[in-house]
Amino acid sequence: MKTKFFKFKFTKNTKATISLLFLMVFGSSFIMAQEKHSDEDLAKKLANPVANLISAPFQSNMDFGIGEHNGARHTINVQPVIPFKLTEDINLITRMVLPVVHQDNISGYGNSESGLGDMVLSGFFSPSKTKNGLIWGIGPAFLVPSATNHFLGTGKFGLGPTFVALKQQNAFTYGFLVNQIWSVAGDQARSDVNQFYFQPFATYNWKSGAGASAMMELTQNWMDNSTTIWFTPSISGVASLGKQKVQLSAGPRFNVAAPAAQKAKYGFRASVTFIFPK
Repeated sequence: MKTKFFKFKFTKNTKATISLLFLMVFGSSFIMAQEKHSDEDLAKKLANPVANLISAPFQSNMDFGIGEHNGARHTINVQPVIPFKLTEDINLITRMVLPVVHQDNISGYGNSESGLGDMVLSGFFSPSKTKNGLIWGIGPAFLVPSATNHFLGTGKFGLGPTFVALKQQNAFTYGFLVNQIWSVAGDQARSDVNQFYFQPFATYNWKSGAGASAMMELTQNWMDNSTTIWFTPSISGVASLGKQKVQLSAGPRFNVAAPAAQKAKYGFRASVTFIFPK
């Protein structure tokens, strides 16, 4: 079996959506004055999901041996983070996850699907000042039915609460992110969405900007009472591409639990994050 991971078929609407996202993220960075930050400082901010830092992560997940047909999936998650200062005491941290997917032999033997998945938008209202290294944020999460293929999305619009809490102590960052989304509109022929997501994480950063981290991602589908768990350890480092600061990271993915039709034998994650310090 040959898997063509990079053969995406984009429609005009898909290209327009991605172009708009690039304009929003990279365009906003140019209107903000930049200051010098150490690599260690940037790495610690990137370990904080609600840091006051513009970033544009592109996360590549490659999973193999999925289901009974030994399928494969390549997902590129476009994940821009844009903070806004609402008051002297409160920041609004907006985060988006837009999957770009190609998969083979998952919906059926010999079948291939490519395109966008459903988008998740989150907004965290977070205090601008921390106490004893404790950081938190709370707000809404929205599920947007942006999938361009029936097999890549839910066909539903959903919403619910999201919360993040973490502590940064010396070189360590540890905490968790959680959300619960219920569908409220969309294609009536599709199944409703009632989904819980829990992501504990821990990171250790050296003064060089290098880091080692571990993350668990648990998704509980309450509609069919199924649980999916991924565990991803990784290493990372901050580097410069000319004047542009980036963080590079990579590590294996372990599918600890999943329904039989979706369980992968093994996977790999690599990401590049463009950093725009204010």
